[in-house]
Amino acid sequence: MKISNGIKLSQHTLSVLKNFASLNSNLLVKPGNIINTITPAKNVVAEAKVKESFDVEFGIWDLNKFLGTVSLFDNPDFIFGEKSVTISGNGSTVNYYYSEPRLLTVLDRDIRMPESVVYFTLAEGTFSELQRASSILQLENLSIRSTEDGHIELVLLDKKSPTTNTFSKIVGENASGVSFDYYMRMDNLRMLSGDYSVEICKSVVSKFTNQNCDLVYYVALEPDSKYHDHE
Repeated sequence: MKISNGIKLSQHTLSVLKNFASLNSNLLVKPGNIINTITPAKNVVAEAKVKESFDVEFGIWDLNKFLGTVSLFDNPDFIFGEKSVTISGNGSTVNYYYSEPRLLTVLDRDIRMPESVVYFTLAEGTFSELQRASSILQLENLSIRSTEDGHIELVLLDKKSPTTNTFSKIVGENASGVSFDYYMRMDNLRMLSGDYSVEICKSVVSKFTNQNCDLVYYVALEPDSKYHDHE
């Protein structure tokens, strides 16, 4: 196996890894510049293209522990070897051993997004509002729905309690004119900050594409999601 030359990891890449750690505690990085992860429940996939290119495949069992180790250094150098990565800086060195890939929860197939039928932009500020409202009002469900007056509306609610408080936000025009009511869990929307282009299929899955960097999330829809194209 080839051993890579020393490289540095950009702050953006470290931010991506920190975000991925919130989805899955372990990670398998394959040769190249694409990093992806999948939640243990297999309902969220995240994929990022980073500026670094890795020469070797390596697995990390505890991504938060790895990032904590990296934080011991200021702007460290990384040498990715056959069985471990050497992290050095400030006159200190850590030899961090890889995990066996077979022990990790990894994405084992390419994501093929079906044709999308709903599109809108989720601004960073709007997403922050949703997260804050979800926390304060303790609402764990997000409805993305069409309105009778031709808009796309995001509604935070508790599906188990129809009389509970709700929080709603209009995010665009429903240009297609179709009727839909898609459900997601807010705890599946653990995305890096930024503006997102959102695409949703008739069923099963949605796609959130970061407009500021090469980063995509595929988020499963809840089974009770509804779509009707009036045909």
